[in-house]
Amino acid sequence: SSTVVALMQAQSSRPVQTFSIGFREAGFNEAEHAKAIAKHLGTNHTELYLTSKEARDVIPLIPQYWDEPFSDSSQIPTYLVSKLARQKVTVSLSGDGGDELFCGYNRYVWANRIWSAVGRIPHLPRHAAYKIIGRTPLALFRGIDKTLGMVPGLPSIPQFEDKAQKAAPLLDAKSADDVYLSLLSHWKQPHQIVRNGKNRVDRYTNADLRERCPNFIERMMLVDSSTYMVDDILTKVDRASMAVSLEARVPLLDHRVFEFAWSIPLAMRYKEGQTKWPIRKVLARHVPTELFERPKMGFGVPIGEWLRGPLRDWGEHLLDEKRMNEEGVFHVEPIRKAWDIHQKDS
Repeated sequence: SSTVVALMQAQSSRPVQTFSIGFREAGFNEAEHAKAIAKHLGTNHTELYLTSKEARDVIPLIPQYWDEPFSDSSQIPTYLVSKLARQKVTVSLSGDGGDELFCGYNRYVWANRIWSAVGRIPHLPRHAAYKIIGRTPLALFRGIDKTLGMVPGLPSIPQFEDKAQKAAPLLDAKSADDVYLSLLSHWKQPHQIVRNGKNRVDRYTNADLRERCPNFIERMMLVDSSTYMVDDILTKVDRASMAVSLEARVPLLDHRVFEFAWSIPLAMRYKEGQTKWPIRKVLARHVPTELFERPKMGFGVPIGEWLRGPLRDWGEHLLDEKRMNEEGVFHVEPIRKAWDIHQKDS
């Protein structure tokens, strides 16, 4: 987004309009960074800090605007920033597409490193470890964390039990693609939580795709470009912007940019330990690196905290065992288990 704004301003004879949403909760606020870049570029910047109540008030509107189940919680700030922008403009540009084209997601690097490590270990002992972790009570993980924290020089690991549960499926991976799916999905086998559910032909682990695109990182980028980007990112931006009559355009997905990105080797997209290397170099022509070189954040909301706090009763009502049995869509046990684990993870 910063690169798109920098190029917009470089070609404009007057300050362009920029917009940003901020949150008070730590770990979810990029507004200060956006403000600093906007100030350096000289844009006409507007920001809005939201309370959790203002963000939560969007939730009842979601079915009306999305018209189908859509589980990306960033739909909330996307709708709100679109609403903010529509107060001053009718057409906007977004920076979507840069991560898929230029190796921007952290999971590309993580998945490659994880498989490089665990793939060397035979599957049988890894599968045994996965089973053991899955059957281990959370109280034991908390005890381990507490014990480690008492040893001088060994720091406590925040949410150690949650991290152990999430890492367990990675141990059971039979291929690099399995590692990718584990990082991408909330569930190891998503179709097993839906009654009478079956997986469709899997575009993620297709043998023909592996043959045509043997490089693991490039394969993840290619799959994301044809699935996650289309079915999540672009759908989210389109419906959020159209809900407030705002036209959203995505310049990085111009066919010439897309073709250029795939014409250069991976070593130029992920270079010197940096993701999105070409985009960073372009941005550095307009913005000092200290203003944008920081860990990547998603455009999310603190939904985890809300579901343990002000939205807990709402979530409990939707996931009530009797209600789910009567609706007959989901298998109750795995969903209730995940909900209970989340409530204890505080």
